[in-house]
Amino acid sequence: MNWTKLTAGWSFRTTTPSFEVGEEFAVYVTDAEADSDGDVRARVGDTVLRVHDAPANVREGMKIAVRVTAFDDDAHTGDVDYLRTVGHSAY
Repeated sequence: MNWTKLTAGWSFRTTTPSFEVGEEFAVYVTDAEADSDGDVRARVGDTVLRVHDAPANVREGMKIAVRVTAFDDDAHTGDVDYLRTVGHSAY
């Protein structure tokens, strides 16, 4: 058996993904208790994203679309703007 051929294209996901400014994707809200600025939080692995301008009805477990406005690769934190609600979690 050729192990190299078998595992070609495999990769492992990191627990601290990086994002580029302007990148858009969907995340689940993990902390809907707004901070002092009124922002909620979403986590992707160990990366924490502050969601700006989320409507008051956004709750933990909601799936939302966001756009990255700033990202600190060393601290694994970033700021994202709320775009729209995509759905709700089944949990």
